[in-house]
Order: sequence, then C-alpha cells, then structure tokens
Amino acid sequence: MNKERPHMENQSIQYQLNDSGVATITLNRPDIHNAFDDTIIAALTAAFKMAGEDPAVRIVVLAASGKSFCAGGDLNWMRRMAGYNYEENLRDANALADMLRTLNYLPKPTIARVQGAAYGGGVGLVACCDIAVASPDAAFCLSEVKVGLIPATIGPYVVRAIGQRASRRYFTTAELISAETARELGLVSELVNNEELDNTIAGIIKGLLRNGPQAVAEAKRLVLDVADGEINAEMIADTSQRIAQTRGSDEGREGLTAFLEKRKPGWIQ
Repeated sequence: MNKERPHMENQSIQYQLNDSGVATITLNRPDIHNAFDDTIIAALTAAFKMAGEDPAVRIVVLAASGKSFCAGGDLNWMRRMAGYNYEENLRDANALADMLRTLNYLPKPTIARVQGAAYGGGVGLVACCDIAVASPDAAFCLSEVKVGLIPATIGPYVVRAIGQRASRRYFTTAELISAETARELGLVSELVNNEELDNTIAGIIKGLLRNGPQAVAEAKRLVLDVADGEINAEMIADTSQRIAQTRGSDEGREGLTAFLEKRKPGWIQ
C-alpha cells in the first residue's frame, strides 16, 4: 500500500512511500517536459530532505511523468532570470546548488528512472543519483552554452559522472548525447526497453533491500569521501576505523551472526 504524504503541497512534485521503504519522488509537469523553476527546486529540495531524514525510507527513486524526464529550466523562469541582478541570480543559483547537493549526498541509495529528454539541469539530476536506468529513447544534452550560459551548478556532479575528457567536449559543444553513449560514458547504469524500466528498477531495489540499511548508507558515504582523495596514511587510517566501527555496530554484528547461522538478517522482511 502506498502512503501518501499530503503535506507535500506542490502538486508538481509527487511523493509516495511504500511498505518496503521505497520513496518515489516524481516530477509531475508533463505538459512542459518536467522543466523546473525556483518553486519546483524548493519542492524537490524539501522532498529529498524528507526522504533523507525519514528512517522508514530505505531507497529513493527519482521519476518523471509523461514522455520526458526533465527539460531543465522552465522558459518562464528563464525569462524572469534575464532581468535579475547579480544578487538575485546568485540567490537562485545557490538554491539550485543546495537541491543538487541534497540529492547527491542523500544518505540513502538513489535511482533515476529516465525516459525521453534530460537536458541541462535534468542531466544534473541524473548525475546526482547513484544509479540511473534509462530507456533507448532517453536523450541527454548539456545545452547551456546554446543560450550563452554554462552548466555551472550541475558541473561538479556531471564531471564526476562522465569524467573530465567527455565533459570538456559536451559542456562546450552542447551535442545531443544518445542513451547508448550516455551508458558508455557512465552517466547511465542500465539501458533497457521502456516496458522493462520498472521491472529492472524493481530488481535493483530487491537487491538493495537485502543489504544492511546502515551499511548501504556508510558504503555510499565511503565512495563520496575517498573518490578524489590521495591514498595516503590518513585515508588508510580512516578506512580502517570505518570497518572497525561497522564490525562493532548492532547491524554489523547481526549481519555476521546471521551469515554464520545461515539465516536471514533482521532487516530482511
């Protein structure tokens, strides 16, 4: 049974939490290809924070209604931005940056369900998720330079997803990136037919739910903390401390005991 969260007042964002602990956050502006503005950015930030802070949530799926995932910035919002001064633009940019940071560092595994167009900020949303499952009709574009802008706030996440070399190309050319190329670049994890999207994501969710919730959160944090660091004495000491802490945790003891006793750990329903 899905548990609706009625206090998510903005109907452009839907939030559902099922009994397995899967929170699905859905962009719901199909008539404008799920483009976002400052109001949607605020609603997404609130939804991500809600999911991150709710102990009942174990996995977050970011989805979109209609034929497109997210076309980036809403045209009306962009028209307003054209008249902003520096302080107003900075405030807007900081809000977008906060939303992306919240999603990227969410202490739960995140899965993007991508169909159709993912342009500009939509690419950023995909890059901030841990796993992205896309259909062959998905198309990606870092289109900002076409209108004299740059993909600044999404840049750190996209560069980490596809690497510096590819970023130097696609940030400057604004070429369309096919779903197949996105998979080759590492932006997309799985590429499946439209009718297989939900089953593929369900399979990933099933696997994630078999794992210790706290261990999953700590494993994600480990990647984020060590990815770009030097493997030095400090990092080695830190990783040793992390495994010692997890071995001594209630979840770690339960997991190891269950394995030795050949039974399911307590977190598996």
